[in-house]
Amino acid sequence: MRAQIPTGSRDIPVEFGTRAQPVPGPDEVLVKVGAYSVNRGETFQLENPAPGLVPGKDIAGLVVQAARDGSGPPVGRRVVGHPPSGGWAEYAVVPADALAEIPDGVCVTQAAALPLAGLTALTLLRAAGPLIGRRLLITGASGGVGHYVTELAAGAGAEVTVVTADAERGTRLAELGAAAVVHDVAEAAGPFDVVMESTGGTALPVALGKLARRGTLLWFGQASRTPPTVDFFDFFAGPVSATVKHVAYADHDGPVGPDLATLVRLVAEGRLHPEIGRVADWTHTAETLTDLRDRRIRGKAVLTVG
Repeated sequence: MRAQIPTGSRDIPVEFGTRAQPVPGPDEVLVKVGAYSVNRGETFQLENPAPGLVPGKDIAGLVVQAARDGSGPPVGRRVVGHPPSGGWAEYAVVPADALAEIPDGVCVTQAAALPLAGLTALTLLRAAGPLIGRRLLITGASGGVGHYVTELAAGAGAEVTVVTADAERGTRLAELGAAAVVHDVAEAAGPFDVVMESTGGTALPVALGKLARRGTLLWFGQASRTPPTVDFFDFFAGPVSATVKHVAYADHDGPVGPDLATLVRLVAEGRLHPEIGRVADWTHTAETLTDLRDRRIRGKAVLTVG
């Protein structure tokens, strides 16, 4: 089969190559990939790729071989999946419990835009606890996670403030339910019950100072690639006492299949809207990755597999 193979080059991070078609285990499903999305974190991974890596964790397509143990969807069903890797190829093996069937009314490009960002959003919202009537601040909100969290949290009754340097993205976040849009975390009018922080650098200590007394900061990324420095006395400029919690999207107590099913159901019901900034044939994967790395794409980038 054809697959996108990392090159280690900054200018052309992947190129077409061939790999043996993967053979699923008893509890795995073989999917003919129809579309996959790329994430900015994958551009970091490609700077120093592991030997033999075929990237790709967000896919949608068609089941061509069902799991031999009877778990998972049958042959012929459209599915969204979240494999550990290997999704940027004509075929991918996915654990049966990391798949969900795509309902009518949802296309494969929408479904492919969901897994990593959508699963992260659900993990964050669960870590935040009940949201109705609470004030929520999201830094770095212009990405997929920020959009999903904004729409879902606002729909759950939270008052959401988002931080984005992109005015166009700010307008869209307001349409999705953000009560306030600011372009620097220092401009956010706290205090906030929950802060979701994903930029690191100087933003984290400033965001920490925006917390309400006994508030919670959920730290789930470092998009700036600059480690933050937190002074113990920063707390006294803000919340006095607070909880800082590291949140990893992959920290699940069970399989991700049910969460994927929730995400595609919400899309089908019109309660979640994937923000897709580019749809292109998978021959354009390399240039899409560099554009994503250099922030020339607004919204998710989805590649269709011909």
